[in-house]
Amino acid sequence: MAAELSGKVVIVTGGARGLGAAMAEAVVAGGGKVLITDVLEKEGADTAAALGESARFLRHDVTNEADWQAAFDLAVAEFGRVDGLVNNAGVATGELLENESVEHFRQVIEINLVGVFIGLRTAIPVLRAHGGGSIVNISSAAGLTGLALTAGYGASKWGVRGLTKIGAVELAESRIRVNSVHPGMTYTPMTAGLGIQPGEGGYPGTPMGRVGVPEEIASAVTFLLSDAAAYMTGAELAVDGGWTAGPTVRALTGR
Repeated sequence: MAAELSGKVVIVTGGARGLGAAMAEAVVAGGGKVLITDVLEKEGADTAAALGESARFLRHDVTNEADWQAAFDLAVAEFGRVDGLVNNAGVATGELLENESVEHFRQVIEINLVGVFIGLRTAIPVLRAHGGGSIVNISSAAGLTGLALTAGYGASKWGVRGLTKIGAVELAESRIRVNSVHPGMTYTPMTAGLGIQPGEGGYPGTPMGRVGVPEEIASAVTFLLSDAAAYMTGAELAVDGGWTAGPTVRALTGR
C-alpha cells in the first residue's frame, strides 16, 4: 500500500529508472506530485510521461548548483510548492581500495556526497518557506558497515549518513526532517550486470535469502516522506533483508 502523500510535491533525483523510478511512481500512487530529475534525458522523460500530469522531468546534474536551483524553481512553478526531496542520484564502484584511482574516487564523492550536500542546501529555504518538509537521503548498507570493493562508494555513503544527522539536528526547528535509507542489494539496472537474480534463494548471503526489489525501497522512502513519520528525523532505515544485522547461520556453520 502506498504511503499517503496527497497534496505533497516531491523532487526525486536519479529518478529515470531503477530505484528512483520506483520512488517517483510511489509518490504519485500515494496522491503526490513529483519532479523527476536525472542526466538520462530520454528515460527520465519517458518515466515522467508514463506517470501523467502528476509528474514532470528535468535534466539535472547533481554536482551543479545552477541545476539544483533550476529543479526547485521548476517544481514550484509547476506545482506551487515543494514538500520533499529524495537525494537518490548516485554511482557505484567495484574496485579494491589499492586499485581505485584518485580521479574516480573524487568523481564518486562529488556525485554521491557533494551532490547530496548541494541538494540539502538548496532545499532548505524552499521547504522552510512552506512550513517545513521531509528530506530522504539514499545511502546504502555500505554506509552502515565496511564493504570490500567499495572504496569511493562506501566512503560516500558513510558521508551521506553523517550529513543526514547534521541536517536533522540543524533543521528540526524549521520543521524539516532529514532521514537516510540504506538499501541492501537490490535488483536494478545498475546491479543487473553483477549476475544477481530476484526471487527466493537468489542471494543466500542475506538472512532473507534474496535481493530486494525497487518497490520495497520505495515504500520505506515514501513512509519517511509522509506525515506518518512526523516524529522521525536523523534516523537511518536499513532495507537490506537483514544483511547488516549479522552473518547468517549458513555463513557461520556451512549448513
